[in-house]
Amino acid sequence: MKREIIDASQLELTEQVVEIKRVTKVVKGGRNMRFTALVVVGDKNGHVGAGLGKAAEIPEAIRKGKEDAMKKLITVKLDDNHSITHDIQGKHTGASVLLKKAPEGTGIIAGGPARAVCELAGIGNIRTKSLGSSNKQNVVLATIEGLKLLKSPEEVAKARGKKVEDILA
Repeated sequence: MKREIIDASQLELTEQVVEIKRVTKVVKGGRNMRFTALVVVGDKNGHVGAGLGKAAEIPEAIRKGKEDAMKKLITVKLDDNHSITHDIQGKHTGASVLLKKAPEGTGIIAGGPARAVCELAGIGNIRTKSLGSSNKQNVVLATIEGLKLLKSPEEVAKARGKKVEDILA
């Protein structure tokens, strides 16, 4: 699958910190404290990415996480009522997230990590269910993997050699 490069400098990105973990390394002289920040960025218009930042201070870890997320932006295919084009399941290591298309007025029905990704991607109506691992990092990455696998009706019609109307019927 070809990965398209998105120029993050032209997008107005919003960031959301999903998780901050304090990591301790025991060394000869005592304990070294560091922080890991899981950050999701998106423009609420079909672009979203997640990144991990590690540093000695929390603000620095968040900044690094945001930079990492901007490098990993993906484009999400949405339909007319701000939902995904079809149901799909995204998997990453032990986490699996079921993403279901929803009608207008449903809102975002999702847990914390998956909700952050859906909100920043610009999805307005979706139902999700986190299966397997509840690790926040893996749930975020599984959600993004599911959104990455989405296909538009035009792509499906082209692959099957049919018209878009035949696919949507």
